[in-house]
Amino acid sequence: MELAAYLTQRTKVVDRALNRFLPKETVKPVTLHKAMRYSIFAGGKRLRPVLTLAAAEACGGSLDAALPAACAVECIHTYSLIHDDLPCMDDDDLRRGRPTNHKVFGDGVAVLAGDALLTVAFEILAKAAPSKRYGTAAQITELAHASGSRWLVGGQVADLEGEGKKLSGADLQYIHRCKTAALLTSSIRLGAMSANATPEQLKALTTFGQSVGLAFQVIDDILDVTQSSEKLGKTAGKDVHAQKATYPAIHGLEKSRKEAHRLTALAHRSLAIFGGKGSDLRALADYLLAREY
Repeated sequence: MELAAYLTQRTKVVDRALNRFLPKETVKPVTLHKAMRYSIFAGGKRLRPVLTLAAAEACGGSLDAALPAACAVECIHTYSLIHDDLPCMDDDDLRRGRPTNHKVFGDGVAVLAGDALLTVAFEILAKAAPSKRYGTAAQITELAHASGSRWLVGGQVADLEGEGKKLSGADLQYIHRCKTAALLTSSIRLGAMSANATPEQLKALTTFGQSVGLAFQVIDDILDVTQSSEKLGKTAGKDVHAQKATYPAIHGLEKSRKEAHRLTALAHRSLAIFGGKGSDLRALADYLLAREY
């Protein structure tokens, strides 16, 4: 119950900030801004921005200083979902329990809404106050690197190219490190950077993010074949239908669950230098492991 209250409170903080940062629906072009807000405020779990804020607090920082980074990563994440759902990508009708963006606004506006969210993410992050060790340019570079061709976008390409092919465990890990873990890790690193983290703290949180990011994707793969669309808020079984490589498909459910537990244990160990200040991050790692949607 404590964690549930924590997530609810942090989600409200992030939502209020996003509402301030994004153009209102009444601003021209109205259709575009409605489409952007439709997906941003569709009831997402806000895991990445919550991790940004938790990392900042673990390093002795403030929520206010970390909020621009938290909102920026949520804009990047939401843009990637809008594009991921398009007919030319995963061709999905359901996201966060409601029709996908292109089903409501059409393919063209959905593409442009994603483009606009990608762009506004950097506008938001440019407003973040620099810390002594990490200036504004360093924070923008961090997010751009995680979101670009070597990581998030590159992972999407590898995922598309892997459909219908027999991939190795190493191939699959590459896809998920790029497509999922990179942005999640960057979310945590940006929170630490906003708090002027020491090099040792940033290194520890990088390990934490990479471990939690991979564990998150393993659980996502498991849920895709064990839960209903109603529970997930998105189309269940679509990975199997698209003949995508997943952890259960390559390793089986039992080994996949063991791998998620192993990665979460590694995430816990990486937080040793934070002592009690890492308690929120530990709780979030356990929450991601136990989640059912």
